[in-house]
Amino acid sequence: MSNRYQHPDRVRFGAAYYHEYQPTDRLKTDLDLMAAAKFSVIRVGESVWSTWEPENGRFDLEWLLPVLDGAHARGIGVILGTPTYAVPPWLARLYPEIAGESATGQRIPWGARQEVDYTHPAFRFHAERVSRRILARYAEHPAIIGFQVDNEPGNVLLHNHGVFQRFVDWLRAKYGDVETLNREWGLVYWSHRLSEWADLWTPDGNAQPQYDLAWRTFQAEQATAFIGWQADIAREYARPGQFVTTCIAYDRAAVDDRTLAATLDVTAGNPYYDMQDALQLPDDRSRPQDWTTRGTWALYQSADRMYSSRQEPFLVTETDAQAIGHSSINRPAYDGQWRQVAWALISRGAEAIEYWHWHTLHFGTETYWGGVLPHSGRPGRVYREIARIGAELDRAGAAVTGLTPGADVAFVYSTQSKRALEYQPSLALPNGEPDLRSYQEIVDAFYRGSFDAKLQSRVWHAAHLTARPAADVAREHPVLVAAALYITTDADLDWLLAYAEAGGHLILGPRTGYADQEARARNEQFPARLHEAAGVEYDEFSNVDDAVTVPGFGAATRWIDGLVPTTAEVLAGYDHPHFEQWAAVTTRQHGTGRITTVGTVPSPAFARALFAWATEARTDAWRPETPELTVTSAVNSGGGRLRFVHNWSWGEQTFTVPVTCTDVLDGTTVAAGEAITLGPWDVRVLLLAA
Repeated sequence: MSNRYQHPDRVRFGAAYYHEYQPTDRLKTDLDLMAAAKFSVIRVGESVWSTWEPENGRFDLEWLLPVLDGAHARGIGVILGTPTYAVPPWLARLYPEIAGESATGQRIPWGARQEVDYTHPAFRFHAERVSRRILARYAEHPAIIGFQVDNEPGNVLLHNHGVFQRFVDWLRAKYGDVETLNREWGLVYWSHRLSEWADLWTPDGNAQPQYDLAWRTFQAEQATAFIGWQADIAREYARPGQFVTTCIAYDRAAVDDRTLAATLDVTAGNPYYDMQDALQLPDDRSRPQDWTTRGTWALYQSADRMYSSRQEPFLVTETDAQAIGHSSINRPAYDGQWRQVAWALISRGAEAIEYWHWHTLHFGTETYWGGVLPHSGRPGRVYREIARIGAELDRAGAAVTGLTPGADVAFVYSTQSKRALEYQPSLALPNGEPDLRSYQEIVDAFYRGSFDAKLQSRVWHAAHLTARPAADVAREHPVLVAAALYITTDADLDWLLAYAEAGGHLILGPRTGYADQEARARNEQFPARLHEAAGVEYDEFSNVDDAVTVPGFGAATRWIDGLVPTTAEVLAGYDHPHFEQWAAVTTRQHGTGRITTVGTVPSPAFARALFAWATEARTDAWRPETPELTVTSAVNSGGGRLRFVHNWSWGEQTFTVPVTCTDVLDGTTVAAGEAITLGPWDVRVLLLAA
């Protein structure tokens, strides 16, 4: 944890607040309503550069002062944003050369946001100037607790001439000479060998996966460098205890959340999710995921991803107040669901819950992205539901901060594999087109299986994981899933072997270890460097359009590796006249641990059965038998052990508590063996007796 960021004495709670967007002056009313709802934080200022600087060099900074004064008077802290993600019209007019290019020579039309080349010196000059003016004016204000630089970076892969020239320089620094690049990228193919650096083609017509992986890596470095540059500027003005962050949208094209978060004092993100029936358990539906998650399992995964960025608690700087999306998407939560989701995010390490946003807008693109208050500005059902959460957080206090979430299963996450499988997807959509979310689809199938088996998961970036001794990880995480870990170094694969040797149970999924760090298919038996220890090998693989039955487990979907066991035990095969010649799941002891290989994308039932088998020796009295319930655990900064019991259904449910606890939200004692009752869409937060 950065020494600039300190765990709060209660989970911060609030919303993004744009007084400047209001059609009438209602600042006092708004702040009074926030205080009544126990808000402790608002985010301001990040979207209105043209308000801060209406004309080139003419600044209007005083409009924010009443907001900060009013917030401070009510004990509400403020995260101050720098407005660099939405440039003013005058800047676009005076400096047309700062326009970003989504393809070489094709400027992004101005009129939305994030249209600029944020590496361009002219943009950087003006971005720094306005940021410094804002920071100098307000960093000392007692309401300011931290700074958000920019917002949701990495939206576009920039193709501007200067960006491309820096890419060439980046390649020169990495590879040294064109002959090395020719060899590493295999440019003998299709006569692409370079004779000098000037021969490198622009990315628009590129068909080489090695080029694309390098291009995507470089683009992420540009986004990270931009945010790091702004963060360093903000730190020049920050007082002790004021933190610097940005709001990360995790699916953005040029985002590597691990390296991006490393430039910040604390991770912050925006877990948007579908509400209403999308959260109901049990859930046997398969729905596509994108920037909003669909399904309770996917909500938890988004929280685990945010924790993974730094392996530390995080801030939720945006999430659903009402329905989030365009005017045709209107499904605000059922009563109780906001409360459930807030506590679910907190249980996985969130130390702030901020809604987007306070007041539903009366104009602009996001007119129907609902806020805490509706268009009328009158507090209604949404406000009452959210105010209930604020009161609970007030009562819970420090008992639910500084959390380390529990984990039964660990997952390896690889940004490089995600990029590579976007360029050369393994999976196909029903219409035969490539599925650009092949990486996520494979990983998600395993994560969902863990969730459906009532297990908790911890997501680890590969670079974070392999920096630790494998034996330590094996002790901390007895089960580790490496699915779709397509891009790997030899050292990465050797680390996985060491993990199993040290006593861990390694579960391999499709595509793991297939390519090296340059996205070149490995010239060896698969799974590469792991096949002898796993006791299984394969040479061929197939897409499948229809699910194939796997007796005793469920169904194989979308992909089948032709697993041939050598020394492994076969746990399951395929009920199919052709695929029956191969194993679906094998397992073999290796060292003091085990390697299990899964040769397909498992259906939800298959994945659930897999994890139930993998963890059957580890009983847990807190693991619910009722499909509507989930129980997650965490340890707080004082060592207190917590359990979060959720009922994701319309029906009343009961759960028998195995040990004596205190209900954090009402202070009552729950005796060991006592059954607690959860109403529809309900949650209980329990602190175990010492």
